[in-house]
Amino acid sequence: QVQLVESGGRLVQAGGSLRLSCEASGRTFSSYNMGWFRRAPGKEREFVASIRWSTGRTVYVDSVKGRFTISRDNAKNTVYLQMDSLKPEDTALYYCAADSLGAIRTAQAMGVMTYYEYWGQGTQVTVSS
Repeated sequence: QVQLVESGGRLVQAGGSLRLSCEASGRTFSSYNMGWFRRAPGKEREFVASIRWSTGRTVYVDSVKGRFTISRDNAKNTVYLQMDSLKPEDTALYYCAADSLGAIRTAQAMGVMTYYEYWGQGTQVTVSS
């Protein structure tokens, strides 16, 4: 059974940095896409970034391009989200998710939330102004 465990969220000042981690277990993830999503207070859950495990191909939502970087460590079965130049509007519960059919998705499809069938519990990021 796939398990995803996020960590790294905390309170940080605007302009600061955080690195979120998602430890994945229960499968071999070489054919998966791994994504980060977030839900801000009073808003719907939204796509943030995704990485194709096999090739390292990445996709980002426009609002985080140039500030966030998604990466993976094959040896540790862990996906990271490096977040720099944080803004108060980045405050949200951040979720890690896995798409088992990731290898056949187009780059555009990597951001489609409904394709991700496995989800973690989330880690809270709060950015103060």
